[in-house]
Amino acid sequence: MQNTTRNAAQREGARPAPQNDAQKIAEHMARLNIAGLPRNYELLHEAVCGRNTALATDISALGSHPAQARLDELGLKYRLVSHCGLAAETAGTEASKLLREAADRLSDGLKQKYAFARAAETLLQSLSGNSEQGLDAFMSEMEYLASSLASVLAAETELEAKLLSDVERMETLERGVAAAQAASVTDPLTGLPNRIALAKTIGDLYEGEDAAGSALLMVDIDDFRQLNAKYGVQAGNKLMKKLGNLFRKSIKKNDFVSRVEGDEFAFLFANVGMRDAIAIADRLRQSVEENMVFATSDKSDPGKLTISIGIALSGDAATGTQLQANARVALLAAQSNRRQPIQAFGR
Repeated sequence: MQNTTRNAAQREGARPAPQNDAQKIAEHMARLNIAGLPRNYELLHEAVCGRNTALATDISALGSHPAQARLDELGLKYRLVSHCGLAAETAGTEASKLLREAADRLSDGLKQKYAFARAAETLLQSLSGNSEQGLDAFMSEMEYLASSLASVLAAETELEAKLLSDVERMETLERGVAAAQAASVTDPLTGLPNRIALAKTIGDLYEGEDAAGSALLMVDIDDFRQLNAKYGVQAGNKLMKKLGNLFRKSIKKNDFVSRVEGDEFAFLFANVGMRDAIAIADRLRQSVEENMVFATSDKSDPGKLTISIGIALSGDAATGTQLQANARVALLAAQSNRRQPIQAFGR
């Protein structure tokens, strides 16, 4: 029976199973002869799966077997999280080079000053030891001394200008590192904090004296991949930005919201119990359904976004990692039951 089914599939030209993201990236990296480094994977993932057409074009322009330095330049250009460490490393290397060059110039300047001091001392000794020295000889020595002084002053002026230029360059590097650090914890599409910022915020929570009293809400947009496939990535990105703005306005000063990945967000609310957390989740879901409405020509499509929400309390988890795991378990339960799209861990 199995052979018959397989043969029938072969006769009908059965389609191969669709590739997952990892397979797509591996295929692209192999075709372009790109080294299997984690940051290269992230670069290709952003271009292929993130549908960053500008980045994809830049990668294609490098041709087959692109130099790693050129790939890293693109990662820095597009401020990918995986490359932010390179920005600090590059800035540190350049800053060290600037400091070494400045030290060398200062050393050269000191040598010129010592040479001028020796020339002045020689002239003074000559004058004090030979009172009958001729005017021509005296003028010759004075011209040499003046020339030495002019060289010292010129070197000092050049050194001052170069040091000022180096200071400006160091300040530019410092701003670049600060921007890279900010980019490493920021989602480029929505401007919200990303998963790294979420992990740090939760880590800080558990490093405090009392980690209890907070609630983590994991939010997933229902059927967002199908929406992207149906209406296009640009429409999906536009909705994602709008949703990010809506979520940003939904929190108070001491609360936190981040875009964890693709169509997934996370909220961390302080000083709330489970009853309050469920009420907050219900308000979030209603707000999305009321505000995230988009035009569609499909009469069977209501043109609304809906979300599923998983809730976990910090008091029920010993670590930040466990808190996130609990919230994800609750989110999976909510996604599997559309009639109850809000689920609480352990309830």
